[in-house]
Amino acid sequence: MKIKVGISSCLLGHEVRYDGTHKHLRLATESLSRYFDFVPECPEVGIGMTIPRKPIRLVGNPESPDAVAVHDETLNYSHALTAFGEKKAAEHQDLCGYIFMKNSPSCGLFRVKVYQENGYPSATPGRGLYAKAFTNLHPLLPVEESGRLCEPLLRENFVTRVFAYANWLQLKKQGLTVKAILDFHVRYKYTLMAHSPSKYAELGRMLADAGNHEPDALGQRYFAELMTTLKTLASRKTHTNVLMHLQGYLKKKISSSEKQELATIIEQYRTAQIPLIVPVTLLRHHFNNHPDPYINKQAYLQPYPDDLSLRNAI
Repeated sequence: MKIKVGISSCLLGHEVRYDGTHKHLRLATESLSRYFDFVPECPEVGIGMTIPRKPIRLVGNPESPDAVAVHDETLNYSHALTAFGEKKAAEHQDLCGYIFMKNSPSCGLFRVKVYQENGYPSATPGRGLYAKAFTNLHPLLPVEESGRLCEPLLRENFVTRVFAYANWLQLKKQGLTVKAILDFHVRYKYTLMAHSPSKYAELGRMLADAGNHEPDALGQRYFAELMTTLKTLASRKTHTNVLMHLQGYLKKKISSSEKQELATIIEQYRTAQIPLIVPVTLLRHHFNNHPDPYINKQAYLQPYPDDLSLRNAI
């Protein structure tokens, strides 16, 4: 089954913007849609605004701005957008991610301009009111905005988190047990290590006495730390550390020349000569020829389907 992911309607090519246009995100429709079942939403249309309509902008305190019509601040949509975000957040408990439209006073996640009385934006940016209300009620949900998904590291990080989130929801549906949580942690060991070795160690300590805790409470704590850790971007340094750990499982199974080739490839990745997909593909080749039950469980070697090609550019 496809993974349900929320998205701003305009990013799917729907002509719902204030001027009757769209902001088609081809990454969504031509790549991610193979695995994501997108749930579109335009909050401005959702609260009854017409197409076309007067554009709106954020004004006032960046921490709690108002969304008003440009050139007519008597048309205030703040309460309606916030209430709509809360309503949709309550309805959509099965989403595993959300892609928002950048710079939007309703949907923007980062660096949304908040205008002051002098007519200029505040030095402190804000967040779109619908996006803020929605994410406040789903703080662990993987979210990203359209513009940032053009950056390979951010794109790969978002998709990794979406698949991890979906895997956890599936585990919860089956029923949380201490063993299930420990097995999930084993599965994500090297993924966590690539994002933060220190946080990986902390999670290991959290689970050290897992049998003394009630599974639902333990699972809630574990999942919160997991998703927070995965938000940290993995680096070449931390990926190299993981690759070398995985290489260690092959030291008694492959020839000297194969060991040298693998070590060279990992070093070429570390020094930014080649993308991550190259050493990962070579490792998978060796583990296919020399299966290891522990490594076979690891999400790191295939955190999402290969044809998304996300590791080709990082």
